[in-house]
Amino acid sequence: MTTNSEARRHPIPLLKRWAMVLNGCNVPELELADSVTKWLVISRACVFSMTFTSGLIGVLIAAEAGPINWWLAILAIIGLVAAHAANNLINDWTDVRKGVDTEDYPRAQYSVHPLLGGLTTPRGLLQAALLLNLLDAVIMVYLTIVRGPLVIAFAVGGLLLSLTYTNALKRYALGELTSLVVWGPLMIAGTAYVASGTLSPAFWAASLPYGLIVASVLVGKHIDKIEPDSKVGVRSVPVVLGETASLRLNKVLFILFYVLVIALVVLRFTGPWVLLSFLALPRLRMAWKVYSEPKPAEPPEEWTVWPLWYVGWAMYFNRQAGEFFVLGMLMNILMPTIVYIFS
Repeated sequence: MTTNSEARRHPIPLLKRWAMVLNGCNVPELELADSVTKWLVISRACVFSMTFTSGLIGVLIAAEAGPINWWLAILAIIGLVAAHAANNLINDWTDVRKGVDTEDYPRAQYSVHPLLGGLTTPRGLLQAALLLNLLDAVIMVYLTIVRGPLVIAFAVGGLLLSLTYTNALKRYALGELTSLVVWGPLMIAGTAYVASGTLSPAFWAASLPYGLIVASVLVGKHIDKIEPDSKVGVRSVPVVLGETASLRLNKVLFILFYVLVIALVVLRFTGPWVLLSFLALPRLRMAWKVYSEPKPAEPPEEWTVWPLWYVGWAMYFNRQAGEFFVLGMLMNILMPTIVYIFS
């Protein structure tokens, strides 16, 4: 005999379901969804775009400098996304054990919590994290054989920062800086090194603009969680600075992104097409307006991550700025060929 839940089919088509989770972190009637959709929610796949973008920037800055190994580049990006997913799973497991994630904490409100919401068990969460880390270990060993031991330094550095993030770094106002280091120099310069086999000042420089607006996403998230974080002893940067100063901090980070993009071009670390990033200014204006006003009492229609608010707008800007940044770097590579063909 089937239950009502088993007999019903999910009202949203499969691919649209996946797209909704990737774009908005949630999907209605999750209990009826397929296993892939559930694990996309569990792993918080909606934020993987930042990791994918960092990987792409690393590949493209390396390709702009010279020939690269595309197979190794793809492996590096797969490893980055797997590491991000594993880190999210371990964070949720750790925060439940330490009593940070509870039913009334924002993590369990903006999305179904994998443990508190019954999507999986602590053992299932750890097994998934272990499989992802095993995949990363295999990729790391292979890349080390091909490229050398510096691969281990990048990989282990990222692992250590991610493991200490929940237990220590975010509790002492270092989580936001950690995100800049991980999504900037470690991911971008590390991927560029794997793809090219070399390290260049341009790789490190190109890692900073996007790393900053990844950090802005974390600042936004922690602004939304100032009150509950204060209660559980998490002293994030917004808890230390307060809401008003933290809102101003994110505005500074948004502006610094563009200052650094201009500096990359002026200093000739990359070509002028990266200035396409300025096409994201309309989104910056919208985010700026939100950061200049009080948080609304109720979420707008179709807002999927309430009670989070400021993080959503930081992510809104991050995604498009990152897309145009990547497009600009791609154009830097393609334009000489295009000009040659039509000249």
